Amino acid sequence: MKGKVVVVGGSIAGLSCAHALIAAGWEVVVLEKTSSPATGCATGAGLGLDPLAQKLINSWLQQPHLLHLTTIPLTIDQNEATDGEKKINRMLTRDESFNFRAAYWSDLHTLLYNALPPEVVRWGHTFVSFCISNDENRVRVKTKTSQSGDMIELVGDLLVAADGCLSSIRQNFFPDHKLRYSGYCAWRGVLNFSDNENSDTIVGLKKAFPDLGKCLYFDIGSGTHSVFYELLNKRINWIWYVNQPEPQLKGNSVTMKVSSDMIAKMHEAAEKVWLPELVKVIQETKDPFLNVIYDCEPLGQIVWQNVALIGDAAHPTTPHGLRSTNMSVLDAAVLGKCLEKWGVQNLSSALEEYQSTRLPVTTKQVLFSRRLGRIKQGLELPDRHSFDPITAKQEDCEELQQKEMPFLSDIPPILSDMITQLEN
Repeated sequence: MKGKVVVVGGSIAGLSCAHALIAAGWEVVVLEKTSSPATGCATGAGLGLDPLAQKLINSWLQQPHLLHLTTIPLTIDQNEATDGEKKINRMLTRDESFNFRAAYWSDLHTLLYNALPPEVVRWGHTFVSFCISNDENRVRVKTKTSQSGDMIELVGDLLVAADGCLSSIRQNFFPDHKLRYSGYCAWRGVLNFSDNENSDTIVGLKKAFPDLGKCLYFDIGSGTHSVFYELLNKRINWIWYVNQPEPQLKGNSVTMKVSSDMIAKMHEAAEKVWLPELVKVIQETKDPFLNVIYDCEPLGQIVWQNVALIGDAAHPTTPHGLRSTNMSVLDAAVLGKCLEKWGVQNLSSALEEYQSTRLPVTTKQVLFSRRLGRIKQGLELPDRHSFDPITAKQEDCEELQQKEMPFLSDIPPILSDMITQLEN
């Protein structure tokens, strides 16, 4: 008996879910409110894929080599302390066995989308509501089309919420559960230097940071930190975290529109904090934007009857552990294998195993990412003093490394046979 799933959200989590559930033998419909596939992203976003996520994504692609061709290696994880007054920095930690790959969000999204049957994703469909049948065997989903404004109802065996950190489906089950402001925002941008790769800015940056192109650099200043790394096609992705009171957001987004005055003040502030080589990159980036950083207290459950949460809908997280995309991919793979194992006739057992497999892992990873951000921002923690990168000793720095993330190298038992086959 073939099950049918309705996935709300066509970002990377939703597309990963589609791949995993199609592989499990399910019929899949993905509802996405945007009107068409991403052809690029003006503001841009970089991400890091861990080794397990790479293997899983490759298993979903008809041409697995494409992932390698559209990403670049991140083999080094390095934390540095920057003295903004003296304009000098020193290494705090260096891990040369990092084994991630750097991807541009729209490149990865395009890869996943193009590998799906064309009828799977329905663009321009905004989720409205859902209800579970009295016998709890079916779920009805109402959606509104942007082109005609018509209301459409879909019926499936399972509803998967992949609708992001502001998930309206999660809100149905946790109406009082709010996102938690981290205490800081992030200026973000991508500098495209493909037309001028020998400019003074790029030459200076690569001289100051010689491992650019294979290194994830973290610069930690007094009460702030930044991260930057190279993306494919001559682009530098950078993020600068700034402690500040929570801004007032408008609409259903965690990004803010910024004015030219705000950007000018940010440029001026950067000169006081970072090395000149990094400041030039920030100042020459077109259209930087401001991202308000949230996570939420870990949920007690992520499944109900025939509804499941995945990705940021299940576990909004801060970006410091590079977990958001990786958790989404792994959520999808585990859910797919659980459904394949139990079948639609035993849906409740499949969802119970999905929840028991993922919830303990994502809970610890969300909390570790939160802790990592607070350490690097010099914020208080109950069990350690505020981190000062200038005076920090070696033992103070060990927790800064990505490899300290709980469960980072663990493979869920339900995926072990699949991963073994992929490696062979």
